[in-house]
Amino acid sequence: MNKENNDIALFKKTISSMVVRKISYYRVIVSLCLFMFLLSPVFGDENSAVSFDKELSENNIVTIQPDSLRILHNPLTGWVLYASMGVDAADFWAQYDHMYIPELGHNVSVTDYAHTLYIRASWTDFNPQEDVYGWKIDSNLRAYIEGAYQRNMRLAFRVAVDSRDKRTEFTPQFVKDAGAKGFMNKGKWSPYSDDSVFQKYYTKFVKALAKDFNDPSKVEFIDGFGLGKWGEYHTMIYSTGDDTPKKAVFDWVTDIYSQAFDKVPVVINYHRWIGAGKDWVDDEHFAADSEEMLEEAIKKGYSLRHDAFGMTTYYGSWERRFAKKYRNICPIIMEGGWIVKSHSYWQDPRGYRKDSHEDVRRGEFDDSKEAHVNMMDFRFGDTEFWFKDAFDLVRRFLREGGYRLYPSEISLPLEVSKKTTPTIKHCWNNLGWGYCPTNIPQWNQKYKVAFALLDSETNEVRYTFVDTDTDLSKWIKGSPVEYVFEPDMSKVETGTYVWAVGLVDRSNKDLIGLDIAAKGDILDSGWLKLSKVSIKK
Repeated sequence: MNKENNDIALFKKTISSMVVRKISYYRVIVSLCLFMFLLSPVFGDENSAVSFDKELSENNIVTIQPDSLRILHNPLTGWVLYASMGVDAADFWAQYDHMYIPELGHNVSVTDYAHTLYIRASWTDFNPQEDVYGWKIDSNLRAYIEGAYQRNMRLAFRVAVDSRDKRTEFTPQFVKDAGAKGFMNKGKWSPYSDDSVFQKYYTKFVKALAKDFNDPSKVEFIDGFGLGKWGEYHTMIYSTGDDTPKKAVFDWVTDIYSQAFDKVPVVINYHRWIGAGKDWVDDEHFAADSEEMLEEAIKKGYSLRHDAFGMTTYYGSWERRFAKKYRNICPIIMEGGWIVKSHSYWQDPRGYRKDSHEDVRRGEFDDSKEAHVNMMDFRFGDTEFWFKDAFDLVRRFLREGGYRLYPSEISLPLEVSKKTTPTIKHCWNNLGWGYCPTNIPQWNQKYKVAFALLDSETNEVRYTFVDTDTDLSKWIKGSPVEYVFEPDMSKVETGTYVWAVGLVDRSNKDLIGLDIAAKGDILDSGWLKLSKVSIKK
């Protein structure tokens, strides 16, 4: 008979004895409460179960239930909301703070579901005059940025320089006035990206942007190029009239972004025409050096994105193969390709129904699942269709996509002598199809599992122990990862504490850095309470 059964038998015997002796009802209740208090470390709630560890007799095993519903606001995972510089920020926030959901029958705020605001705008918007920056003087841009901060969102940026298909010139006039060479297209001027004057001022701008936004608490990611048609780094036009400068321009632009943004993830579009002077022709042709160039960018610290998910021609076999090759090595951010209000999406080879916006959303979702993306998009003008026609997919991505990390089982001691080293066993899982990219250089493995001793009355953290051997980027769906940790508790004061576990940010004083997808008693600080522990001499 195990210890728990022995304790219960002893309790029953004690109660029987009390009744025989006609001890008062009051004393029975007091004894019951005392007994339950003494046994409380081995009782879980409805979200956890506690049992004795047969391998480590001094430990209890806490089994924890996953939470697949709570919306987590972790970095590089979840939905991205797109701003529109052509719309007044006040009107934008008014619309997206009150999005009607037919399935629910009431309004919601989109920012309850998305925690990143993506501002894709022109270099002119960001840098209208030399040494003058839009995020400091442009009231509308500032309103977008401040509105995001007020809603507990992080920012993402793409700064485009090419004016093709645009209503205004995307490169500031002062760059042209300084002598930069370029080309005209439909009355709009764009610089040659191999021009030295252009590169001088663009480099200066990127450094200025990084000075204010190379901060992971403010910024989710940066598009690290901004060149080519739509800023997607294809259909390039060089001063030579051919692709001769392609590699030199690639080296220059990837160097300036990766060096300037060393704390914020930098991304590049992955496609078959990197830096080339061609647009897509079909799914069979590609630039022979595209893969090699992308891999060079990845070595410099770049992550990946693509802007044509759901478009069968543009997100084709080449892109699918490349995404599979770098699955769980680089995080992937998606953008859907078909804008249902203006594109003939029903002409896609996939055969979307002309009257079904849900078809397009599901196509984007299916491509995202295949690529194991970490982030999906709410583009301006298309967001309403996600919430009106495909709200089930919105919630499904939050449950299944990106990464959702939780500890399924933790073995902990109930009593620790300061003269000995305790052993903690912990097992972690990922509910999402994406992964937690602690392996990218901007994060540099800064997120780690930690255990805390909480004050048993105030829940304040008294001591923190970081398991530096944990690597969250290895936690892949369907493959639990186990660790054995021996914290040094020799300096802990004697007394009674509460064990807690969490994912801390080593670059931020070992405070909680990532929310865990677990049910149970999670404090506002992010720590998950586990069980009591007594520290003795």
